[in-house]
Amino acid sequence: MPLKKKEIPSPHSISRRDFIRNAGVTAAAFTILPRFVLGGKGYVPPSDTLYIAGIGVGGKGESDLTGFAKNPKARIAFLCDVDDRMAVKSKTNFPQAKYYKDFRVMLDKEAKNIDAVSVSTPDHTHAVAAMAAIQRGKHVYVQKPLTYSIFEARELAAAAKKYKVVTQMGNQYASADHVRTAKEMIDAGLIGEVTKVQTWTNRPVWPQGIPTPTGKFNVPAELDWNLWLGPSKLIDYNPAYLPFNWRGWWNFGTGALGDMACHIMDAAFRILPIDFPTEVECSTTTAWSGFFEEAHYNESCPASSIIYMKFPRKDGKGDIQFSWTDGGLLPKRPEELLPNEQLGDDGNGYIFEGTKGKLAGCYNTAPTLLPTSLMKTVTLPKQTIPRIPGGEEGHYTQWVEACLQGYGKMQLSSPFEYAGPFTEAVLMGNLALRSYAMQGPNGTTPGRKTLLWDAKNMKITNFDEANQFVKREYREGWTL
Repeated sequence: MPLKKKEIPSPHSISRRDFIRNAGVTAAAFTILPRFVLGGKGYVPPSDTLYIAGIGVGGKGESDLTGFAKNPKARIAFLCDVDDRMAVKSKTNFPQAKYYKDFRVMLDKEAKNIDAVSVSTPDHTHAVAAMAAIQRGKHVYVQKPLTYSIFEARELAAAAKKYKVVTQMGNQYASADHVRTAKEMIDAGLIGEVTKVQTWTNRPVWPQGIPTPTGKFNVPAELDWNLWLGPSKLIDYNPAYLPFNWRGWWNFGTGALGDMACHIMDAAFRILPIDFPTEVECSTTTAWSGFFEEAHYNESCPASSIIYMKFPRKDGKGDIQFSWTDGGLLPKRPEELLPNEQLGDDGNGYIFEGTKGKLAGCYNTAPTLLPTSLMKTVTLPKQTIPRIPGGEEGHYTQWVEACLQGYGKMQLSSPFEYAGPFTEAVLMGNLALRSYAMQGPNGTTPGRKTLLWDAKNMKITNFDEANQFVKREYREGWTL
């Protein structure tokens, strides 16, 4: 049977203490209170329980739900997935949870029984699912990247504030100690004023820069292909897209940036006074279909790319020059790094360059000054920034606690007020990549120039064709 909340007061409208006081319970009467109030060892009363619905419960969705469930106050009450094959493990982990295929049906039918929603679908469905939950007053946790488009990121951040719901983007390393250590080091002036940031990843580790798949295939019985497409245009089913390779196709995914930038670039946004870039440019790998015959696989993300952005500092101290490389491309090794020392970690990393020195690290490794010998001679700053208990795992339980406390009561690592502008900047790289791929009438690429960005109006001011990538077209029935 599905878990219900009938006659259970919402944890947002009444606290356990208020429940006891309003019921007129006195100290003398505590000996006859029911277990609902007193509880036993490890018992969490329904009024202190967060009832969560998962949308997209396979793969990362399954691990997200497992992360929430580590908090005894969380109850995974509903599961939703368009592909029964992907939901098997979550159904086993949470056998009492009621199962749906269409999140719109679930949110309508179970509105009174859901407190919060976790969205772990492919990128193209993030915003429509999250917005449907927010508009019903549900707290939301959304996997990175927060949205598929720049417009969607702006809209979700505004909606979270309007509906006063607790939000968190699923870049769990935003709750790790390493980024806080890096901020303490930079705030202490160990490398002076930061002027340049380099970031990189070894992604994609899935197919990109390839022709659009063809052929006719039967849709598996367990999969609702129409629901899987969601807001994207209607195309034929092809097994090349599922279960994971959708990341490399612009119809559904956001490529290497969408997969890793919300982890790797987080340090720059968390440490520096920046929000929106003013300029972006890029270059990508060239694909060839024959000898001297350049191929244009515009539906597929590029195999590798280099992106440059300029961010004005909000404190007025000049600009930050920012770069991103992927597909195995790396920045030049710093002269301070010894020949046998590793650059980053597992193909991912960042370098902050300041007026007095450099700081290198990665989202999951401790930051280090360059040359690394400085770590033994420099006096490192004391810890001043509170750590998140549990680090990356605490990213999940932190959100559960914040939902139970209510909007505005607790600071989170990646609320939409932060994650929205951050995601916009990340997706600005994809706007540049897609503009770069557009061919002009004379065989040149108009996107091969610096694009000027008006963040206030969400518009490229010097190449209007690029603005089609700010906001996507939605299929009927799937708009925000």
